[in-house]
Formats: sequence, structure tokens, C-alpha cells
Amino acid sequence: MSPEVQNRLFPYLELAELSLRSLMYEAGRPMRHVYFPTDSIISMQYMMENGASTAISVVGNEGLLGITLYMGGESTPSRSLVQSAGHAYRLPRARVKDEFNRHGELLLLMLRYTQALITQVAQTAVCNRHHSIDQQLCRWLLLSMDRLEHNRLTMTQEFISNMLGVRRSGVTNAASKLERLGVISQQRGLITVLDRPRLESLSCECYRVVKKETNLLLHYLPQRQVMADAGAVPTVTLRQG
Repeated sequence: MSPEVQNRLFPYLELAELSLRSLMYEAGRPMRHVYFPTDSIISMQYMMENGASTAISVVGNEGLLGITLYMGGESTPSRSLVQSAGHAYRLPRARVKDEFNRHGELLLLMLRYTQALITQVAQTAVCNRHHSIDQQLCRWLLLSMDRLEHNRLTMTQEFISNMLGVRRSGVTNAASKLERLGVISQQRGLITVLDRPRLESLSCECYRVVKKETNLLLHYLPQRQVMADAGAVPTVTLRQG
């Protein structure tokens, strides 16, 4: 973003530590901040009346949590849960709305990210309906890996089954197949991806659709990058460490 936008927003950014499984937003409750994850992953889930849940999207260092605040609402019917512990910068609701209403850089970036997020939600719905648990697990692992700077996921199979909305036994069987193929290794509460190319080949097309759309929408400013490289527009990456 330009120095002008940075000067308006950066003084109000607060770095927050996000612990595993902590609840970021509850369905129907007012949202007070927009979160920009750095090294954490947040899962957006829909809850049923009987307590069952399914993850509809994941948010990491490519995006933000809280699109409702600038799309006209104050709350959301989904809940948000920390899937991978880490950090996120948060910005107060009033500052987000004020900058969004200027119809400038932040508005364009947020709307493009929202379109990418809608693609992920829609593709997740299709995947859950038409593809096997094995393929769903591969897709979910890949989406998670894209938002981390290492190849390790700290979570249990029970947690994964809740994310995918399937039985734990199904996740256990699918993970065991991947382990036998040498694609992943498992320890209690830890999954390590050993062969990402093979994991991508075993996934359904849903991962590639989401990945392609996200890259198309979020890497679209070659002229601005040329200016940044020339020193005309400084860029700042907010990442822990």
C-alpha cells in the first residue's frame, strides 16, 4: 500500500497471539476487529442445531478475517476457530470502515480477496458433496500448507474430522493411506507433509481451482510492483519474525 494509506492504518494495528482452537468470532455476535493472520490459520465453520460443524474456508497470510464488517453487516452466521496457532494483526472496526469508504487501495484489495474467498467457499461445498474423504483431506492439507512457512500441521485427527464434517474413522483411514504412500508422516497431534507433489496429484481439482483463482486475484499489480522495485512506492509485509 502507498505511504499515505500506511500512515492512516499502521498506527492502529495491534499484534495478537492466537492460541490453538481459540474462538475468534461466534455466530451472530458483533465483530469488533478485522484480523490479518501472519503465521496462523483460522477456520470459518458453520454449526448445525445438533452441534455438527463443517469448515467452509480457511484464512491465513493471504487474506483477512472479518469481511462482514466492510460488506454491510456487523455479525456473521458462521464461527471462526484458530486451526493453527500463531499471530495476527488486528485493526479496529471503525478504522476498517473509514478506509474502505474512501474507495481507495484497501477497498480494491479487500474486494478482490472477498471474491477469492467466495470461490473457496463454493468449491468446498462442491468438494464435500462429490469427492471422497481421501480427496477432501488432500485438499484441506494443501490449503493449510499454502498458509504456513513449514510442512508441519499441529492438530489431531478428531479436529480434522470436525473441520471436514466427517467421521473420525474416515479421516484415520485416509491419513493412513497417505502415510503408507510416503506422502505424510504422523505423530500424536502432528502431521508432516513429506511429498507435496504427490499430495497434489492425489487431490481433486477443487484445490487447483481455488489456488488458481486466489493467485489470479491477489497477484494482479505488476505495474505497482515495478514502481516499488524502483523505489517509488515502498511495500511493507506484516509478518511475525
